[in-house]
Amino acid sequence: MDEWMALAGTAASFEDLDDAEGPLIIGGPPPPLGPPAIARAPMIIDTDAGGDPDDAVALVVAARTVPELALVVTSDEYDGERARFVRWLLDLAGRPDVRVVAGSDVGNRRGFVVGGMCPADVPRQDPDVVGVIEEVCAGIEGRIRWVGLGPLSNLAHVQREEPLLIPRFVVTQMGGAINYRDPSRAEHNFRVDPEAAIRMVPELGLWSPTFVLSDVTFNPAMEITRESALYQRWGRPDAHPWERVLREHFDRWMAKYPSMQHDSLTLAAAMLWPGVRFDRENVVLDDIARMSLAADGTEISMSTSADYTAFMRWLTEALS
Repeated sequence: MDEWMALAGTAASFEDLDDAEGPLIIGGPPPPLGPPAIARAPMIIDTDAGGDPDDAVALVVAARTVPELALVVTSDEYDGERARFVRWLLDLAGRPDVRVVAGSDVGNRRGFVVGGMCPADVPRQDPDVVGVIEEVCAGIEGRIRWVGLGPLSNLAHVQREEPLLIPRFVVTQMGGAINYRDPSRAEHNFRVDPEAAIRMVPELGLWSPTFVLSDVTFNPAMEITRESALYQRWGRPDAHPWERVLREHFDRWMAKYPSMQHDSLTLAAAMLWPGVRFDRENVVLDDIARMSLAADGTEISMSTSADYTAFMRWLTEALS
């Protein structure tokens, strides 16, 4: 016994442990660990809601299943109308407690399809992005989940004005692609504000960001169509008000485009749903924000695959 303990590098005897305190020794096994603390941390969602309705779906899921949702910031703003739409949708989903702030407007005027849907009496939202984020964060201890569903403009704004806030964010960002379907362009969220993406990917690399790439999200297995059970449910006579909004939103968007649930999958990843798989890789962005692998690039956690059938089941349950 003495020889074994000498090899193990300790001279302590097992009898000495009888005097040790703590649940590992006295009182049986330790309590269950449960989910990690970040799974219960406050959440900020950064969204370009009002275009592809996958943002609106993700917002409703968060409103219904994330009690810690504290703030929604809009990006790629359209004269403040995205923020008004978000305010209205959150109210219909039973979350008037969640603050909304009208975020960065980069001058893009394409793809906004919810014009005229929001009632006139829904007020314009506070445009002081950094001030509101700072105020919300001041009342929170520990780290905060930042779920990016649009361009990285607001994160870049925060990084310029209040850089000490960035380390507090556990960032899960929808965006980027290694093998984008149009190799001449960057993925949409990076393309809308390439300067912000180029600035923030290396900056976020200091704090272990997670990126849910278009390589994984652009998959017809996650498409909601007019034949989908969810879409059919939203058209029932007894549909909830937020369901009727989603139905009209999809009708407007699907007149021209498909809607795959990029953003709800990103939200699921931020909620630690286990069906998205990630690898740690090093990436760089070129001068138009196209992403590629590079040994000397920024290390990120990058999505590589997802269980689409399980995800659609999870999404349906979250919206039921």
